[in-house]
Formats: sequence, C-alpha cells, structure tokens
Amino acid sequence: MAPVSSLPPAPDAAADGLMIKAQRFFEENQKAILIGCGVAVAAGAGYYLYSSQAKAGGAAPGPSSSSSSSTSTQAPASEKSTTSKNKKKKKSKKSKFIEGDGTDGPLLEEIKPKPADKAVEDPFEGVPDAAGIEAMSEADRNALGKTLKDRGNKLYSKKDFKKAVECYTKAIEVSVQPDAVFYSNRAACYVNYSPPEYELCVRDCDEALTLDRTYVKALKRRATALERLDRDEEAVRDFTACTIIERFQDEAAAAAVERCLKKLAARKAKDILASRETKLPSPTFISSYLAAFRPHPKPTLPENPHQGDKTLDLAFDALDAADYAHTVTLANEAIDQGISTKKGQAEAYNLRGTFKFLIGDSAGAKTDLEKSLEIDPAFVQSWVKIASVHMELGDALSAFADFETAIRNDPTDADIYYHRGQVFFIMGEHDKAIADYNKSIELDDDFIFTHVQAAVAQYKQGEVAKSMAAFRKILRQFPDRGEPSNYYGEILLDQQKYSESVERFERSIELDKDKKPRNVLPYVNKALALFQWKQDIGAAEALCKEALEIDGDCDVAVATLAQLSLQQGKIDEAIKWFEKSGQLARTEGELVNAITYEHASRAQAAFLNNFPDYAERLGQIAQGI
Repeated sequence: MAPVSSLPPAPDAAADGLMIKAQRFFEENQKAILIGCGVAVAAGAGYYLYSSQAKAGGAAPGPSSSSSSSTSTQAPASEKSTTSKNKKKKKSKKSKFIEGDGTDGPLLEEIKPKPADKAVEDPFEGVPDAAGIEAMSEADRNALGKTLKDRGNKLYSKKDFKKAVECYTKAIEVSVQPDAVFYSNRAACYVNYSPPEYELCVRDCDEALTLDRTYVKALKRRATALERLDRDEEAVRDFTACTIIERFQDEAAAAAVERCLKKLAARKAKDILASRETKLPSPTFISSYLAAFRPHPKPTLPENPHQGDKTLDLAFDALDAADYAHTVTLANEAIDQGISTKKGQAEAYNLRGTFKFLIGDSAGAKTDLEKSLEIDPAFVQSWVKIASVHMELGDALSAFADFETAIRNDPTDADIYYHRGQVFFIMGEHDKAIADYNKSIELDDDFIFTHVQAAVAQYKQGEVAKSMAAFRKILRQFPDRGEPSNYYGEILLDQQKYSESVERFERSIELDKDKKPRNVLPYVNKALALFQWKQDIGAAEALCKEALEIDGDCDVAVATLAQLSLQQGKIDEAIKWFEKSGQLARTEGELVNAITYEHASRAQAAFLNNFPDYAERLGQIAQGI
C-alpha cells in the first residue's frame, strides 16, 4: 500500500479525519484550477486541489480530485476547413510546426533534422541592403517582413532551423512593426537546436508576449522552456494563465500546472526540511494522539534513584500537565543522565520515540522504539507505536507483524485491537476494522474512541441508521465528554443536517471548555458548517481565529482560513495562511501539500495581476455560464 503520512492511532480519525476536514468541502466543490479570486461565494466554486494525497490525524484519504475538462482545444481554422479526414490529418502534421496562414505552431517539439531532398533556395533573394531597406516605405517594409517570415516557415518545415532563424531575425529587423509571430516562430526554432536553446526561446517568447500578452502559443512555449530550465515557479505561472485564458479546455496545460507544482513543492520541501529546526505540532494534535492510548502508571522510582530516574519522573509529570516541550527536554536529559531500571529505560525510549514520531522524525522514532523493545521485548505499547511508525514509512507488512507480536505478548491489551482497527480503517477494510474495534470494546468498554471509530466505520460502510443509533448510544454512555458530540456533528454535517450539526459542535465546545489542552476542532467544524449552510464567511473566519487564540498551531484552522480567504478573492491573505500551514507541517507530505497550495495561489495572483480583465471570466466559469 502507499505510505501513510498520518498518525494511524489518533482518535481524530473519525469521519474522514479531522485534520483534513478543512479541505473536504472545498475539494468536493472544486473547478479545474484555482478560480476563487473571480468567484462570488454563492457560486459554490473554489479551490482546485492539485494534490489529494495529504492525510493527517490518522484518517483515510479525502476524495480524489478531477483536474480538467475532457474537451480538447479546438483545431486551427485551416484544419477545420479541410473536409477530408485524411487530408485533415496530413495538413495538420505539416502545419503544426510553424505559425502563419492561419495555422498555429508547435509548443516545443524537438524535431530531429533530416537531409533536405533538394537544396534550399537563397532565403534572402531580392532583399535589399540596409540602405535599400531604409529607403522603403513603412508598408513595404512590413510586407517584406511577412515575406521573410513565410520563407522562414518553409525552412522550418524542411527542418533547417538555423536558416529559419536567420529569416525570422531578418523579418524582425526589416519590419517597422514586427509581428509577435516572428518571435514565437524563432523561439520554436531554438528548441530544435542541438542542444536546445531554451534561454533564447524564453527571451523570444518574452518579446512576443510584449506585443500580444494573450498570445497563448507563446505562453505555452515559454512555460515549457521554463520547465525544461527547472524554473518551475515561472512555468506554473504561464501554464496557469494558458489554462484560464483557454477556459480550462486544454488538458495538457492543466496537467502541466499540476506537474510543475509537484516538482516545485517537492524541491522546496526538501530544502526546507534540510535546514529547519524540529518543532512540536499543535497541542491539539499531540493530545489527540496521546489520548488514543489508555493511560498506564508511570514507572515507580527505585529505592535509591539515580538522577536520570528523577528526571524521568519529572518528564511524566510534565506529560500529565500537557507541558509537552518540557516533556521532550526532560526525557532527553533522563536518557543522557542514565536510568537505573530496565523498566524505566524502556519507558524513557518509548516516550522519546513517541515525540520523535509526533514531530515527523519517523526514522528517529523507529530507533528509539526498537531500543525500548530491546530492553523490554514484552512492552506492548512500544510494539503498537512502532507499528504506527512502520505505517508512516509505508511498511504495512512490518506493521501487522508488530501487532501480532504485541498480541502474543498480551492478547488482553485492548489498545492493540483499537490501533490495528485504525490501520484497517485507513486501508478501507471496514469489516476488519469493526471486528477489531468490537474486540477492543469487549476487553474495555470504557474507552470512548473505540466506540466512536466503530460507529464511524459503520457510517463509511453505508449503514447510516446503525451508525446514527450507535452515536446516540455513545452520547448516553459518555454524557460529560465533548468528543462524541463533535464526531456526531461531523456525521450530521456530512448529511447536510446543518442545524443539528451546529448544535452538536456547540455542545462539544461547552462540555470541553475547562479541558486542558482545549479541543479546538469543534470550533473549526462549526465554521465549516456555517459556511456550507449559510455561506457565512465572517462567522466561519471568526470561529477559526478563536480556535487559533486557544491553539496557535492548529493546522486545520489555518488551512480553513486560507481557503476561506480564496473564496473572498483575498489571495494575498490566503498565501500568508498557506505559508503558515507550511510552517506547521509535521511531515514532508504535509509540507509539500502546503507549498503546492501556496504556489498555486501565487500563480493565480500573478494571472489576475497580469490579466485583470479576465477576473470576470473566472466568475462566469465558476457559475457555469
């Protein structure tokens, strides 16, 4: 299976995963590319999700995205006029290379030269010298330029690219008003040089676009040359412009946007990860992960404790107080100082490995958890956690082997079945997930998240009535807990029962108001509900910002604010939120996702800056006009 870039055991895996909830509505209401800036909110359009691979919070992946219309770009006028299908194909093959006589030239076809059947006549025959050209009228000079362009086209069709360049160059020199086509055709020649001259192609496309800023062929040529030069950010800008100008009908351009964004984001993410300092994720995220394990007593201090024993004891006190930064510091210090008991050592490496996993250091987490198991091979929680690490690393076989080893050590440990059920849930094997959840409930009926996940798995199977009944039972069984109301609210929201869902989110907020750390996800869920229900962007933004006041690193609130900004055409504001999302990203996959959104938004901002008169077209497309 594909690598899982999430935390499988996290309880917030309910209802498709809360950590991707911010994107879900927008994914399901997307257009072919970024169109939020020119769109009224009521149009229901929004943000094109270029990559749907990001997963977070232990959830199954969100819905897949569709990138572009299946309608291809219309053929040039000269091809349309040909009645015979065979003649049409024949003419298209010839005329695609150059521009002129109503045909459109290539993007960047690299055509291997073939020996000409006969010598090419002198392309400059009849062209006056400099003095003669100077004496010509403006109209005659422009006519001569067109003649030279036509001769260049013939040379191009014979694959004599260097002589064709000479013709186009002369056409530019003699013309009082050079045509953009002259530069564009010369650019097409440069990419057929051996080796190709992509920089010269870009330069000529710049000139062509100075003369005609909506010259799509020049935009495409420049975009492709920029991509070949690894200038992907600029390539995304040009391919995005092509896609919008052509009303999203060019599948190749839409695919190129996605391709260049993917390369750009991967490269930038690699550079960022190589230099940035490690950082803990939000308290909401950490507490959700830790809550997925049933509490067990901290190691008892030996009769004559070493300093490391005392420091480890303080680390667990900090953990209980949700002081996660000090927990990490103290766990490191305890290991460095030396712990006197085998049990304490295994616990210390388990604790440090847990936090390495939370910051996205899967390799480091694996090393610490393996050390924990080397010291205490029967430590079930370390087996369960290393299974999560193996899933994050894409090694499902090892993960399931870890679960089996955990069961051999203690078949009565309810955590094993809950977490293995989470893995099955992620894989979409809901029957197996439910079987494991039921086994976990049989062993321990008091753990709330197993009940929640079982109900969610039923919902995912289409057993809506059973799932709803299960949630009502959970609400009765755990009347003082806010989590069931939040998860039940998500199920109601998925069914577009907006009023009821909002009531549930409000109930969750009320019940958990004194919880530390506070669970801010109901705030974000309520924001999404109000946006979907009433298109109340102001209320949605206020709720997300309230969530950030409580938990400044809540990535789902940041992601939601970014997309709400796009809906209002506040693209510069959206870019800032996407930048913040990248800063909060825990894994490389999450960082790539954030960078992708940021630069897709930047490309849209560049388009609207360069083509402000097209904003209306975006709105029309979004509304299906």
